[in-house]
Amino acid sequence: MDLLRSNLSRVRIPEPTNRIYKHECCISFDTPRSEGGLFVDMNTFLAFGKDCVGWNYEKTGNSVYLHIKQTKKLVPEDRPSKKPTLLAIGVDGGFDNNEPEYEETHNIVILPDYVTFPFPSVELPEKVRLAVDAILMAEGEERKGQLAAWTADKKQISAYAMNLQQIDNGVTVPPSGWKCAKCEKKENLWLNLTDGMILCGRKNWDGSGGNNHAIEHYKETKYPLAVKLGTITADLDAADVFSYPEDESVLDPLLSQHLAFFGIDFSSLQKTEMTTAERELDQNINFDWNRIQESGEELEPIFGPGYTGLVNLGNSCYMAATMQVVFSTRSFCSRYYMNLSLKEAFELAPADPTVDLNMQLTKLAHGMLSGKYSVPAMEKDDNANAATSTSSKQEGIPPRMFKSVIAASHPDFSSMRQQDALEFFLHFLDQVERANGGKPTLDPSRSFKFGIEERILCSSGKVAYNRRLDYILSLNIPLHEATNKDELEAFQKLKAGEISEGKDVSSEEIVRPRVPLEACLASFSAPEQIQDFYSTALKAKTTAQKSAGLTSFPDYLVLHMRKFVMEEGWVPKKLDVYIDVPDIIDISHMRSRGLQAGEELLPDGVPDGEADSNKLLANEDIVSQLVSMGFNHLHCEKAAINTLNTGVEEAMNWLLAHMDDPDIDLPISQEAQGTEVVDQSKIDTLISFGFEEELARKALKASAGDIEKATDWIFNNPNASISSDMDATTSSISPTPDDSGLPDGGGRYRLFGIVSHIGTSTQCGHYVAHVFKNGRWVIFNDNKVGASVNPPKDMGYLYFFERLDS
Repeated sequence: MDLLRSNLSRVRIPEPTNRIYKHECCISFDTPRSEGGLFVDMNTFLAFGKDCVGWNYEKTGNSVYLHIKQTKKLVPEDRPSKKPTLLAIGVDGGFDNNEPEYEETHNIVILPDYVTFPFPSVELPEKVRLAVDAILMAEGEERKGQLAAWTADKKQISAYAMNLQQIDNGVTVPPSGWKCAKCEKKENLWLNLTDGMILCGRKNWDGSGGNNHAIEHYKETKYPLAVKLGTITADLDAADVFSYPEDESVLDPLLSQHLAFFGIDFSSLQKTEMTTAERELDQNINFDWNRIQESGEELEPIFGPGYTGLVNLGNSCYMAATMQVVFSTRSFCSRYYMNLSLKEAFELAPADPTVDLNMQLTKLAHGMLSGKYSVPAMEKDDNANAATSTSSKQEGIPPRMFKSVIAASHPDFSSMRQQDALEFFLHFLDQVERANGGKPTLDPSRSFKFGIEERILCSSGKVAYNRRLDYILSLNIPLHEATNKDELEAFQKLKAGEISEGKDVSSEEIVRPRVPLEACLASFSAPEQIQDFYSTALKAKTTAQKSAGLTSFPDYLVLHMRKFVMEEGWVPKKLDVYIDVPDIIDISHMRSRGLQAGEELLPDGVPDGEADSNKLLANEDIVSQLVSMGFNHLHCEKAAINTLNTGVEEAMNWLLAHMDDPDIDLPISQEAQGTEVVDQSKIDTLISFGFEEELARKALKASAGDIEKATDWIFNNPNASISSDMDATTSSISPTPDDSGLPDGGGRYRLFGIVSHIGTSTQCGHYVAHVFKNGRWVIFNDNKVGASVNPPKDMGYLYFFERLDS
């Protein structure tokens, strides 16, 4: 007891604001039910498994721990079921999930010699007794989030909904291509239901998320209600409507009417087109479900390293499926498992390892790849009170701490709602890149990154090039390239006959288009005609040709199949199609070569003082589409002109980047009269980044003096660094700083991972992963892991390919 008293300075009595962990180790997946139990640091209130608690002692010097051990309890077979008092599963007061009960014992343990004192005991110092009581009575941090997410939170009807005034300003909201009217954000966008403005949401604590433009608009106008774009489906009650004066999510009983005001018409959707589309999808849903999950097949369960399932935390299958494929790559396995031990990650982590992405990724990697937790679960024997029989299933590991960290900068992922696996994958890679900032040799996300180059060929024979970086290749599905057109035609005749007789087509009779993956890849790189393109070489409008290719081939190529499209009238539709995907693909022909010998670049804009009858005029189609989104007509004309009438998206990008330009409101005829003065200190700053002075001056002029925008402009305009008087026959485009150093190699790839989706929308349904490991396909369906019998290669949403060594 003297030893304990001598360490009382290391004991704290937790306060209500302290976060207390007592259900799971913060650096492994050990729990109080693990063989060694769990040790709670009585100074930091972090929990550690038996293998990890010594590391915490070495790092912090904290020597006093509350040891919690749970052992299975013998329970009478005829115990009555508990009546739930809370809409939750697996938490106190929630629905009984028939888990066995456990008996919990507590001890005070002092490291490093593991001297143990039983608790409760009157001999223990009062400070220790008070601290332990507070820890045991507190709600564990691991359970707080789980309980909050599961608890039903019924939305109330907004007091502003029934009498909402809407302004008829001619705004018609398009079904896609949204961007914030005040910045370049394409995500987390909100439609104000009063004036139709599309603006970004709130900025998160770490600088991610939106730029607060939606709420700032409310503060300026007091227009109260906004709906989040992307949450609007045929089920209007599921739409995310927010009331700024009430400061909460609300219900809008008149949402259909309010949306129709801006051209989003759900009346026809519900009565005609959507009813037909959904009926056909419903007929196929059971088939999809069984095929993708391989239901009905005798799947051999697999256990051991690399075959650990992930517990579904409540619609978290999008995360589980994605992470199973990600941690099947060499880059992520090496970074967070083979080359980084749990102890090393813990030593590098901040004081609270639960909020460190590097630590939680290492924890997840070791949990999934070590095999420690990939063992058959124990099942309760019906003829005995003890769980003695071995199950063919595994319990899996619950990635709660990882989800909490990755969702900190993206609130949607912290909810219990289903999310888009593609959106999660891109967000995840972005966070990994940030966490490894400045250390490209360590960053495993780079193995997915590649460059895309667009080439515009003018009828004058001169060219322009634009580059960008991406993690995924998003492919349209050309249904007209289906290889089973005869069968489809016969099915359509059968379907018409069945409908005329008032019958539904059975799922066995339905024929889906089969489109080769090669056709989808060809659609990406196929030349596209651009009408009314203003040629700076011809000083006139003409027709140009745009094509795209890859400037580098990544170690891992991810193909996203655009199965979800938005039709006219805001009819959301999932393409009912099979994609024939071979095991080996070769995309060598898709490599972009940049500026070639004999090619001449288009002049960079119209020469100063040039003003004749041939002067570029804005394309009215581009202008009208931008105006319908709520932008100023003059601004839209300038955007179209400055992007040479290339297209709506290019004009939108220019508009968002130049909305704060001092001359944005000047008439087009007067723009040339102004002179641009660039702050020399800003030029010097860009020069210090390694850019040439003339390029820095040009970028600052194009970005209204904003250094950050100027930097982005340089990266997005690689042509700008090439002098107009260079010999076009010998010049070539150098890779941008971001493009250089990326993985590159041959164009042959092997399919190794598939993320499939079941359901009518990416925001609902279920995701399953199939991964090719050790010579066979394996299905990962949350915590269920087994040998795949018939992997659904033709039903994937995301396809993962690994580059083959030459």
